Formats: sequence, structure tokens, C-alpha cells
Amino acid sequence: MDQKFVVEYSRPEEQRPGTHLVVMLHGYGSHEGDLMGLLPALPEEGFTYASLRAPGAMPGGVGFEWFGLTGLPAEVSYSEEGVRSATEAVIAWIEGEAGEYADVALLGFSQGMAVAASVARRRPELARALVGLSGFVTAPIQGWADDAALAARQPRLPVFYGRDQADPVVPEQAVAHTLDWLRENTDVTKVLYAGMGHGVSNQEIKHVGEFLRHVLR
Repeated sequence: MDQKFVVEYSRPEEQRPGTHLVVMLHGYGSHEGDLMGLLPALPEEGFTYASLRAPGAMPGGVGFEWFGLTGLPAEVSYSEEGVRSATEAVIAWIEGEAGEYADVALLGFSQGMAVAASVARRRPELARALVGLSGFVTAPIQGWADDAALAARQPRLPVFYGRDQADPVVPEQAVAHTLDWLRENTDVTKVLYAGMGHGVSNQEIKHVGEFLRHVLR
């Protein structure tokens, strides 16, 4: 998919070569500026953060979506084609950018985590780490995702998965599937945060920063 993303960067172009690229994928109905608000709590030296705007405009022109999503909070319903299209577009963008960076990590919130995980299962060697915040992983797409190759990575893909046990948005069945998939295919660190809801807390982002420093050192 030839997708021209709107992207917000943390540093000017001349300062990016040789840094760790962290690709940020926002949640359903949000925009590229949303996750940039996390930057004051994330490591700055040696890192470039690039926040992509999802390609689909929401009805009414408020916010953007990576793929159509229905059924929440009872269930998660979506089209496989929507997941494939968004994922391939993000992969193509990363491949066009990655050459000037030391490595690539993925950070996705909510629906953005679903796309980040899909990037990892479609191209298992593309990213060195994945951060998933209050999100989920989609069901496997036969003949497209390569979970076996991801599981066989040595070392396994390090993943930070943070959420609130009482998240009112992502259904429990989606959470259970996500945890099963992460344990089977990655080296996952799961952390629960009380009182956070479907959001991000200061403590969580502090932990994310420590995780990124450790795995990308």
C-alpha cells in the first residue's frame, strides 16, 4: 500500500541519523500528536520518536483509525483486509526510513498496539522491541502473518505490555488472547497499573522509558 503518512518527529532531520527510531502508533479515534505528549517522560538522548497518523479519517472528521473497529466494549470486530492494509503501509514507511537509524522499536497504544504487533508478526526481524499500552493483538491471518518465525527469533522480541486490570474498553477475551499470543511468541514483560483505566499513567511511562533504555542500549 502506497500510504503517505502525516508524521510528527521529536527531533529535526539532521539530528536523526544513528539514533534509535521509536515508531509511535496512536489509538482509535486519536491523532499523531497524542502520543508525543509522552516524550517528557521518555529517554531523549540517542532516540528519535516518530508518531504516525492513521490513514483512515473517523466519521465527522474527528480523529483517525488504523482500521475499522466495532463491537467495543463487548467484543473486538474488524476486517482482516483493514489490518493487512494498515500494517503493510506502516512496514513500507519503516523500510523507507530505517536505513539512517541504529535500529527500530514499535510503540502502540490501544488499536495502535494491534498494528505494532501485526508489523512484528508480518516482519519478525524488522523491530528490536515492542511496547504495547492498553491494547490488544488481532487474531492470526492465515498465509499472511508469520508467528512461527517470530517465535523462533533468537533472542526473542522483547515486549512491554502495560494495562489496567479494570480497563473498560478492551474486552477480557481480547486481553486473554493477547496474553496467550505474547507468551507464545515473544519475551513479554506484563505490568498492571491500578486506576489507569483505558489510558497511560506517569508510572507506566517511566517503566517504558526504562524498558527502552535497557533493550536498545
